[in-house]
Amino acid sequence: MTDDSPVFSPTRSATANLLFVSGQLPIDADGRVPDDIDAQTRLVLANIATHLDAHGLDFGAVVKVTYFLRDIGDLEAVRAVLREVLPRPRPAASLVEVSALVNPKCRLEIDAIAQLGGSGPMLARELP
Repeated sequence: MTDDSPVFSPTRSATANLLFVSGQLPIDADGRVPDDIDAQTRLVLANIATHLDAHGLDFGAVVKVTYFLRDIGDLEAVRAVLREVLPRPRPAASLVEVSALVNPKCRLEIDAIAQLGGSGPMLARELP
């Protein structure tokens, strides 16, 4: 019997009250990938929001994200969407330009780390 299950978990929590959201791709429930980077970014964030919501969290609980972009030229378009969606204080972030993602139509992937037990200013503060 072949085991076709994923080799990762969509989310994991840790003893430090952290929730780790695996990298999310811009793939909808029907397996479609939007063409433009704006729509892809919004879909990735919606996918992350679904996982956060399953744990009673929102983007205010996110303390760290990692962005994987196939083309660094997409960065400004991605940032424009992030400014709309991510509340302040915004999470710490890393950005990596990659040569490819699992699905060749995908232009970005984002993973996230959130703090369990609440959201918003009580969790983190923006440092200078």
